[in-house]
Amino acid sequence: MDLTSTFSSQLRACTDNLFERMDRFSQARILVVGDLTLDEFLTGQVERISREAPVLIIRHENTRQVPGGGANAVYNLAKLGAQVKVAGFVGKDIQGQALRDIFEAAGIDTQGMLIDADRPTVTKTRISGHARQSVTQQIVRVDRKSDDLPDLDLQLQLAEYIRQQLPTVDAVVCSDYGDGVLTAPVIEAALGHRQVIVDTQKDLQRFAGATIFTPNLPEAEQAVGYGINSPQTVSQAGKDLLELTQAKQFLITRGEEGMTLFEGAGVEHHIPAFNRTDVFDVTGAGDTVVAALTLGLCAGGSFWESAVLGNLAASIVVRQFGTATTTIEEMKEALQLLLEV
Repeated sequence: MDLTSTFSSQLRACTDNLFERMDRFSQARILVVGDLTLDEFLTGQVERISREAPVLIIRHENTRQVPGGGANAVYNLAKLGAQVKVAGFVGKDIQGQALRDIFEAAGIDTQGMLIDADRPTVTKTRISGHARQSVTQQIVRVDRKSDDLPDLDLQLQLAEYIRQQLPTVDAVVCSDYGDGVLTAPVIEAALGHRQVIVDTQKDLQRFAGATIFTPNLPEAEQAVGYGINSPQTVSQAGKDLLELTQAKQFLITRGEEGMTLFEGAGVEHHIPAFNRTDVFDVTGAGDTVVAALTLGLCAGGSFWESAVLGNLAASIVVRQFGTATTTIEEMKEALQLLLEV
């Protein structure tokens, strides 16, 4: 692992702080406002080609359902020990009930999961097959979703729930996948908290004044309108994004290049990737970054310390296929291994 000597020295200097922050994750109270998705994985063995059409016939073996989209951020926070409340919409369907059941089994407060009878729960069903003694491969994905916005009365109802919860939580996470939850009234309510962490794919200025944004590189490039592909453009993008969002801090996750954290007055911190080789699936890694970063801030960590914790958590989940979570124990073990490099 290629950690610069400067960063390695910084990491060693704050090691005790990082372990202390993780020990305090369980004290954090978080409200997640987001687009709630159910990820389904249907797997089976390919038996033959159908006589009805040139398609595979798959004998079903198992179905796995996990939280996706903004629901993955919720689940990551809960698995890291936080006390979590969720605000969003699900349909009046079995997928919405499945997501609610998963959350309640994890101790997540689901009172803010409002039912939208006119729209389905956003569901992404991946169908995969394998022959005998061969690897499993995805064949097709089926999405259930609506492009219509929730009814205005539902938007206002969700916004009112959020306002009621603000005094009871330490931070608000906005997880925006563009599926209609984060409308203007909902965003306005969420921004009423003093500490708001935003993970959105587009139109960052809608959340102007939030504490910190955490886009990935393509999302940051879309926001500034130019490629971010050199030290100069990285620095310029940080300045432009801070001005665009009026945020206190800005974090761009850059894949194998690590992360860059921007503060005002042109201050920036580069955090190298902790895992460049054992990367199997980056799906949902951004949600993991947001979860660990948020808990770091709530535990009294600096923005730099919290970004390091987010980077550490993401380096673990990318080793797994599909949306995944990690634990404090795994994070502590990964940090100890970093210190031994």
